[in-house]
Amino acid sequence: MRRAITCAAIALVALSGMPRPLAAASAVDVSFMNPESFRDASLKGSGYGAGADEFVLKELRSRFEQLGARYLQPGQTLQIEVRDIDLAGRYEPWRVNASHVRFMLDITWPSIDLHYVLKQNDQQIASEDARVSDMFYLQRPGRANSSDRLYAEKAMLGEWFRAQFDKQHLSATP
Repeated sequence: MRRAITCAAIALVALSGMPRPLAAASAVDVSFMNPESFRDASLKGSGYGAGADEFVLKELRSRFEQLGARYLQPGQTLQIEVRDIDLAGRYEPWRVNASHVRFMLDITWPSIDLHYVLKQNDQQIASEDARVSDMFYLQRPGRANSSDRLYAEKAMLGEWFRAQFDKQHLSATP
């Protein structure tokens, strides 16, 4: 009898850990349109107009997905079409021994051109072309201590995403 109780208890514990059907989860679908022609989306030091690195695209896609999980409501889906990327800073190939260093200046802020469509339960509720940029990226707290090569772009996207999709933020605005 004791063995039967133990097996039943184990089965009950195992079943309690199974996922329960909830409201549809939020999701972000990111596509990059002609990344080979992006203004400046390369961390390889190859210069302006060199297209996009897979690393940059992967990191930005991951950031969009993280932000979607944080800010989108259950049942919402967000389709993002990235049309151009201009990373913070510039390579200056004329600098001796520093041609692969990205120089961060106040005139070289990051920007990303995109189009998004927000849906709630497959019904479109918002759609917009946007240029996301951060002219004050050098003053952003935590930048100096970050080893993330895309810190400025990720922080910029986080701020934009919060302003666009945070339910609490949106309900506080008139």
